[in-house]
Amino acid sequence: MTFDRSSFRYRRALGFTLIEVMVVIVILGVLAALVVPRVMTRPDEARGVAARQDIAAVMQALKLYRLDNQRYPTTEQGLQALVMRPTAGPEANNWKQYLDKLPVDPWGKPYQYLNPGLKGEIDVFSFGADGQAGGNGVDGDIGSWAL
Repeated sequence: MTFDRSSFRYRRALGFTLIEVMVVIVILGVLAALVVPRVMTRPDEARGVAARQDIAAVMQALKLYRLDNQRYPTTEQGLQALVMRPTAGPEANNWKQYLDKLPVDPWGKPYQYLNPGLKGEIDVFSFGADGQAGGNGVDGDIGSWAL
């Protein structure tokens, strides 16, 4: 068997050197460092938008409830009064089903309801990602007062 030097050089020229591979890895690392932080905040932003849309829908249902029954449900009756006729508290003589089911916030917790509200006539709100009152950013409260 003979060894042909020209075919050896040809085969070697087809591969990548270690330095070329390392340069590509460094470039990909820099791109990831720039892009990943921007992409990672998108799910949190989407949850905030979803919570605002849910709250707006609940507020519309509450306004219809008030039109039919001349008042909002009490805090004790809660948002459940939009799904099932209240059995306790003031009667809702003209009650209709206003929502098929109560939404839960994007973090899996029920929306909060206060009548009278602290920031408006009534308040519908989510405590955010941390599930506690107050906070900033994704942990901040999202409510009907900010619609």
